[in-house]
Amino acid sequence: MAHERDSDESRRILDRVSRESDIAGGFVAQQTDRLRDHLSATDADQNDAIEVWGTRIGRAIAFAAMAGCVVWLAWYLSQNG
Repeated sequence: MAHERDSDESRRILDRVSRESDIAGGFVAQQTDRLRDHLSATDADQNDAIEVWGTRIGRAIAFAAMAGCVVWLAWYLSQNG
C-alpha cells in the first residue's frame, strides 16, 4: 500500500513539473516572438518600404546600444567588485 502511495505521489509531482515547464517554455517562446516581430517592424505600414526599413534600422541600432550598455555595466561592476 505504501508503495502505491509513493508511486501516486511521484506521478503527481512529475505531472506538475511537466505542466510548469510547459508554461515557462510557452512564456519564453511568446516573448521571443514578440521581440522578433518588434525588431522586424511588423507593426509598421507594410506598404511603405521606407518606413519599414527605417523602423527596422532604428530598432536594431537601439537594441545594439542597449546590449552594449548591459555588457559595459556588467564589465564595470565586475571591475569594482
